[in-house]
Amino acid sequence: MLRYKFIAFFAVMCLTFVIACSDTTEPAPAPSSDAVAAKAAQAKAEADTTAAKAAQEKAEADAAAAKAAQEKADTDAAAAKTAQEKAEAAAAAAKTAQEKAEADAAAAKTAQEKADADAKVKAADATAAKAAQAKADTDAAAAKAAQEKAEADAAAAKAEADLQKLLAKAAKAVTVPADPGELVVYSGRKESLVGAIIEQFRVATGIDVKVKYGKTGEIAATILEEGKNSPADVFFAQDPGGLGAVANANMFKVLSNDITEQVPTWAKSNESLWVGISGRARAVVYNTANVDPADLPDTLEGFTDPKWKGRIGWPPTNGSFQAMVTAMRVKWGEDKTREWLKGIQANEPIVYPKNTPTVAAAGAGEVDVGFVNHYYLYRFLASEGDNFGARNHYLAGDGPGSLVLVAGAGILSTGKNQDNAEKFLNFMLSKVAQQYFAGQTYEYPVVEGVKVSRLLVPLAEVTKAEIDMADLEDLAGTQALLRDLGLIN
Repeated sequence: MLRYKFIAFFAVMCLTFVIACSDTTEPAPAPSSDAVAAKAAQAKAEADTTAAKAAQEKAEADAAAAKAAQEKADTDAAAAKTAQEKAEAAAAAAKTAQEKAEADAAAAKTAQEKADADAKVKAADATAAKAAQAKADTDAAAAKAAQEKAEADAAAAKAEADLQKLLAKAAKAVTVPADPGELVVYSGRKESLVGAIIEQFRVATGIDVKVKYGKTGEIAATILEEGKNSPADVFFAQDPGGLGAVANANMFKVLSNDITEQVPTWAKSNESLWVGISGRARAVVYNTANVDPADLPDTLEGFTDPKWKGRIGWPPTNGSFQAMVTAMRVKWGEDKTREWLKGIQANEPIVYPKNTPTVAAAGAGEVDVGFVNHYYLYRFLASEGDNFGARNHYLAGDGPGSLVLVAGAGILSTGKNQDNAEKFLNFMLSKVAQQYFAGQTYEYPVVEGVKVSRLLVPLAEVTKAEIDMADLEDLAGTQALLRDLGLIN
């Protein structure tokens, strides 16, 4: 407002100056005071008009500015409202998206829970099915084992009945003299294996049989120590080594052809000093849970591999084991045999006193493999069924691990009961006794025409090392080697 008053004042002053400076060459008559006043009033009026116009223009400008400000405010308000609405819409959309995401997550969680539940149900069904199958398999195996045991029991009962019939027939055919005399048998075979058949001989003949039982090596040593004063009539040995020790001391009589011709060449002395009574194949017994038979070596040499460390069981004091070592010495020579024994020693084998606990240990998983005679396994299978945890592995090739040994007998030349001794050998080679060994002790018969147990692998299918039983007579040399290595006392 002050600016417009100044403009009006400036305009009046400019007009006054113009009037004062008008043409002075012709001085005008002095105006009257009224004229001056009128002119000043006129100037003031014009100035007021100008000021009013300026005020009007300012008011209009202010109004326009106010209008523009209002319009801007309205625009800003509208924009703000639009932004607010957009923000609210965005918030609503975000909320909707969040709710959808949460709904999707909830749906996904529900679907996952359903999938998990379905999977658990399927897993439970699969487990139940597997358990049912396992039970069915177990039941089937048990039923099969029971059936096989029943068949084995029936076969054993039949074999026993057949044996009794044969014994009865034999007893009727034998004329027992008033005093049949006696017979002294030194047996390196256990009473549990041969006691029953020796008793059958006593019943059939009436001969008073006295038996001294012990380990084959110990019995042989006793005979050698007793010499010509030995009361023994017959030496019934577990292996050819013990028989050879006595034969080499010239303490056996030469047997008659009637006896020796009943036995194949491989199973008797070349000099007819003793004959085999039954055959026993060497085998590697293995634990079926821990060993795949495909992983077993084909020869004894393979067991010196360090992978068998702590997994082997063996009975160094056992006569059959010592016979196998003797066969090694025959086939391999002293040096290789010694190295093999040291190789097994390096694998830290578990030592057992004889074959039976070795097979039991393999069945229980105490050891993975053991070196034994074949028939011990079948005694366990007969009593415990197919669930027994071990089986036999027969080595291939012509090595000492494929040896088929004989348990045999010879007649002492110093014996006082020669006739009864011959009767004893003939009886042990009869079908009655041979059927006993085949059916009761699961050994191989050495005469033809005798049925073997269905449990046995036929001898024709077992690789048999070509070793003359008479070559296994050096038991003393084998025991000296084993002592030198600290394996026996």
